Formats: sequence, C-alpha cells, structure tokens
Amino acid sequence: MEPLYEEYLANRGTIVKPYYWLRFSLDCSNCPYHIRTGEEARVPYTEFYQIFGFPYGPTYPQTKHLTFYELKTSSGSLVQKGHASSCTGNDTHPESMLFEMNGYFDSAIHNNDGIRHIILYSSNSPCNEANHCCISKMYNFLVMYPDVTLSIYFSQLYHTEAEFPASAWNREALRSLASLWPQVTLSPISGGIWHSLLNNFVSGMSGVTFFQPILTGRALADRHNAYEINAITGVKPYFTNILPQAKENQNIKARAALEGYHLNNVFPRQSFQVTSGQLQPNLTLDPRVPVIFVLVPFRNLPPIHVGQNPHKPRNIVKHLNMPQISFQETNDLRKPPIGMPVERVEITEQFASSKEADEKKKKKGKN
Repeated sequence: MEPLYEEYLANRGTIVKPYYWLRFSLDCSNCPYHIRTGEEARVPYTEFYQIFGFPYGPTYPQTKHLTFYELKTSSGSLVQKGHASSCTGNDTHPESMLFEMNGYFDSAIHNNDGIRHIILYSSNSPCNEANHCCISKMYNFLVMYPDVTLSIYFSQLYHTEAEFPASAWNREALRSLASLWPQVTLSPISGGIWHSLLNNFVSGMSGVTFFQPILTGRALADRHNAYEINAITGVKPYFTNILPQAKENQNIKARAALEGYHLNNVFPRQSFQVTSGQLQPNLTLDPRVPVIFVLVPFRNLPPIHVGQNPHKPRNIVKHLNMPQISFQETNDLRKPPIGMPVERVEITEQFASSKEADEKKKKKGKN
C-alpha cells in the first residue's frame, strides 16, 4: 500500500503530514504536521483547557478539534500514543485524517498486526458531515479490521442539537457507529480519565495542577453528555466519575466513609445523595465548586468504625473559647509577680479533724 502521509523523526517522537501534499499555511497554525507521536504529542495546558474545556466546562465557540489516541495490544500494552489536530485551512477533522484509507492508522495496523485496540480522547464527538465524513471512514475502517476494537471518549457532542442543519445526519451516523458494539464504545470523558489525559498528553504539569479538582460545571457537562449519547444511540455509555482504587477492599471502605461523611456541612448550599458509592449533586450547584468525590484521596477520608453500634451514645467534648493572652503573659503566669508577698497555707486532713474535735468539747462544756 502507498501511504498518503509522510512521517519524520523528531526529538521526542515523530511528526506526520497526514497528506503528503500539505504545505505550511498561514491559515492553519498546525500545518503541515497535524499528527504527532510519542512525547511530541503533548500540548500546553492552556491549549488543553481551551479546546477540551477542563476543568470549568465546555468553552464556546469552539473552532479547533483535537484528538489524542493510544494504540494498544490485546493485553493492554501501549504500542504508540499521539495526537491529531484539525486543519483550519482545509477544514479537515482529526478523525478524518487518522481513519483515511491508506492513512496513518491503516498503515500502522498493516505494519503491526499486534495492534488490537484504538482509544480516542477527542474534544468533540465524531461527525459525518459532507466535508469530513469522519464516522463513515471509521465505519469502513472497522469493517476492514474486524479484530480491532475502538473506544471513543469525547469532551462534548458536535452538532447534534436541532439548531444545526446537519444534526439529524450526525445523530444517525452515531447510531450506525454504536451499532457495532461491542467492537465500538462511545462515552464522555469523565472522572479519572481527565487526570490521565493531564498526565499523558499535557506538558508542563506540576503536582498541584495535576491534582486540581474537577469542578461541578465540568462534571455536570460530562453527565449531560452521557445522557445525550445514550438517547442518541440507545446504548448506555461506559461512564465513570470517580478515580479507580487499586484494591476492591479500598472501594468498600471508601464507599462506607463517603456515606458517613457530612458533605452538607462542607457545602451548606448544596445537597448530595450517595447512590452505590457515587455522589449525585443536584442541578443548582455553583459551576466553580470542586467535586470532592473525584479529588479526596482515601487516606484523608474520615475514620471508619467497623461494627459500631449506631444507638450507642457518643462522648461529646465541648471546647470553651479561652481569652486570648500574649506569649509574655503566659510565661508570667508560671511565677508570682516580683515584690508581692507570698503566703503559703497548708491544710491537712489531720489539722482539720483536730480543730473540729476542740469545737465539740467547748460546746459540751457550755451545756
């Protein structure tokens, strides 16, 4: 097969022209190298935020499309990671480039038959509009490679609302793609997947930025995407909104701790319900309030009392507000003031009892 692309070795991976005829263009900042692999696939955090809408939620209007990908073996070993960016000069979407016949993915699997799983993390769900035909190319690709599975995670749905002229066409194409289940799964990006993207595809990440909270606006958008893709395709998405724990017993303990944790005291204006270990916020939340269930590590959860009797009375300790005194005053309390006479009086039990006996004798003598 004669590939459509050209690939060049770079410092931390490769850079790829998806179409060999592409040249540098003033209309597109990414031309001609729209596919980057390895560590070359990392993007700055500001670009990730603007295109994917993390952590605050979707940003509008959105003209650029970005898709991260992972190619894996049947055992889950990573063969390659990379990204594809849209071409604003030629109006071409990333999925159209990747799944083109004789394109990059076609050539990758043709040259490496160990690739059995493709994972896409896209800023937008794939479309099937006339200028792009992303879903049609995906569908034909999967028919050609029936042993390859495809998992698509997206940040927001693309042109599926009624106000877009091509919405009906896009929704029908999504249904056709979802009909290939279980070879294909469609799900919103959510929960721990966001942090995985930060770790694997975003450059210049510090520890504080990496563990930043998924805010309520973003979490609610992810839930809305899960509802909408289910309504469009009729297939329930694989949807997670909490970080996976390493061991099953940690899941059980974390769930028990969450059920006993007084979240309403932390957020008095919000109401939460715990269902199967997942917090269900209402729809009147402040979009900039962090979603605690995504962030809180297990070790910081309140202690778990196994087998505790709920009717057993608890010891309550009241702490009084003591008057504020300076450090010097605290030291002065340890010794008496200078120049003040000190008188020590010692009263023992024996002295008190003998005095009481003398008073009784005096009373008898008067009588």
